[in-house]
Amino acid sequence: MFDELTGRIAGRFSRVEPRRRAEKLLLGLVSGLPRKNCWTIAEYVGDATPDGLQHLLARAVWDAEAVRDDLRDYVCEHLGDRDAVLIVDETGDLKKGTRTVGVQRQYTGTAGRIENSQVAVYLTYATTAGHALIDRALYLPKSWTGDRDRCAAAGVPAEVGFATKPALASTMISRALDAGVPAPWVTGDEVYGADPRLRAELEGRGVGYVLAIGCDRRVTTGVGPLRADEVAARLPRHVWQRLSAGAGAKGHRFYDWALADIDPGADVAGHRWLLIRRNRRTKELAFYRYYAPDLVALPVLVRVAGTRWRVEESFQTGKGLAGLDQHQVRRWTSWHRWTILAMLAHAFLTIVAATERARETASPGWIPLTCNEVQHLFATIAITPTTNTAHRIRFSHWRRHHQNRARQAHYQRQSTREP
Repeated sequence: MFDELTGRIAGRFSRVEPRRRAEKLLLGLVSGLPRKNCWTIAEYVGDATPDGLQHLLARAVWDAEAVRDDLRDYVCEHLGDRDAVLIVDETGDLKKGTRTVGVQRQYTGTAGRIENSQVAVYLTYATTAGHALIDRALYLPKSWTGDRDRCAAAGVPAEVGFATKPALASTMISRALDAGVPAPWVTGDEVYGADPRLRAELEGRGVGYVLAIGCDRRVTTGVGPLRADEVAARLPRHVWQRLSAGAGAKGHRFYDWALADIDPGADVAGHRWLLIRRNRRTKELAFYRYYAPDLVALPVLVRVAGTRWRVEESFQTGKGLAGLDQHQVRRWTSWHRWTILAMLAHAFLTIVAATERARETASPGWIPLTCNEVQHLFATIAITPTTNTAHRIRFSHWRRHHQNRARQAHYQRQSTREP
């Protein structure tokens, strides 16, 4: 299956050297290395220095966006389902300094507060068989797009301008649907549910959505505009239904759910509702705008709303197993190349796990195969890392030499700036 994956993207490289380096980088990304960057992977796969892998990310001639299309087709071929859900969400990587492309002080859910970070929007394809990231877009704040010299220094193309996170999500969703990805539903959090242009784009395509909104968002009802929490307060007790939003690590996630009709008399065809979720213990409420071209049952909407948490699992496994956030790159092209290869590695682990789960017979003695277990088995059985002592010593000498050069450069720069 790994040969199938590397063979699928082989045609995107015009020379054999970058193709082999890409295969090595993928092997390192699916290995059990605790920290994954060009230095550690180069040592793991037997390269004398990380220069070849760094060249692959920065200067080699190959199209990362074409590889992205291969990734999307690879995931749909193995996980495709007519009831699939496209999930949009953003995640941040904490950074130091100001030169890494897209970095500024901004809120990131990774830290739960405002930090110096780099934020990107991702698109996940989720089915009952599994879920994997299929697209990504780096968010450039206005502090970057308004400074063209800074963008040029980081390799940002001149045609790239400011785009909100919902706009980036809309572009990725449209790209996936135009490519024939089977997905009748889209879901996302409040950032995307509050954007009317994204909702209008999906409605124009006839794609259903269940997008979260804040409690203070106003919706149009039969008695006029009301806040979402005001609508929930007016609902009678008998309309609430206890349904599971899906199985979690500790059992089914049961909530009380209710629907309220909104946008009555809208000129656009389709059905629009306010979906409300209530925690059975704390009574905390969550709200979703729902649209579908045809009427669907409440359990279907609950399933779509519950699927949104799959993207958090994709972020966790993508970062923890495939090094999605461990890149040590600063420029636009290098970031896009690293992330697409990390997404390929994550998709490989997901698809192997899904394939083996389909082959195995259910047993009460163990849980189904997970991505973590697939990585462990692949790293210990299929991959044979270089264990030659001389190679380890040579790489140690190179690493110490490079670190000494970097330290001397820092000291020299400091001596020219300090009085």
